Amino acid sequence: MKAFSDARMRGYFVTFEGGEGSGKSTQVNRLISRLQALRINAVGTREPGGSPGAEKIRALLLDPNAGRFTSMAEVLLFYAARAEHLDKLIRPTLSRGDWVVSDRFSDSTRAYQGLDGRINPADLAAIEKLVVGETRPDLTFLLDLPAAEGLKRAQMRRGDAQVDPFEQQAVSYHVALRGQFRMMAQSEPERWVVIDATQTADAVEKEIWQVLSGRIKARKELK
Repeated sequence: MKAFSDARMRGYFVTFEGGEGSGKSTQVNRLISRLQALRINAVGTREPGGSPGAEKIRALLLDPNAGRFTSMAEVLLFYAARAEHLDKLIRPTLSRGDWVVSDRFSDSTRAYQGLDGRINPADLAAIEKLVVGETRPDLTFLLDLPAAEGLKRAQMRRGDAQVDPFEQQAVSYHVALRGQFRMMAQSEPERWVVIDATQTADAVEKEIWQVLSGRIKARKELK
């Protein structure tokens, strides 16, 4: 585990968090393109998913016909997918000294599944420690957007496709979820950067890159 606890011996782990329709996947793709243009090896991924086994669990969790699982079942499924993702993609990539940029990670589980209060926070923390351990993001961007606007964007993106079980929740749920993310960001300001996602995608990308370019220079990857 030493390789994953020493930032000098591993790559850089960036995650994007936020509610539905906040533009996370768009910014992951744009950031990967910028990093690759600088000849920085970077892998874009997502959660749930990111490895063959984890993608199968994703399909189960997001099946519009399945409805929501119980809170504990959801947590265990998300962390099962995350364990696969970590072992098959994230840790090997970081151990090579490369970058990982992920659309969601364990903060999403803490926000979504921790929101309803039916999971004991100590239990959630214990599962997090067991599965994630020291492989935590170096930097997390919160793409902050009013819930109603995010759901509107998600609907436009989805088109005629069925609504997944999480988007089916009431607007009040998504409002509370936004508050949960903002509270988490405030509790760890050294890791989280909050970006106003009501801006254009280009403006959001510019803000993200201003932050990342400073981190790259600090790591002496950009001379």
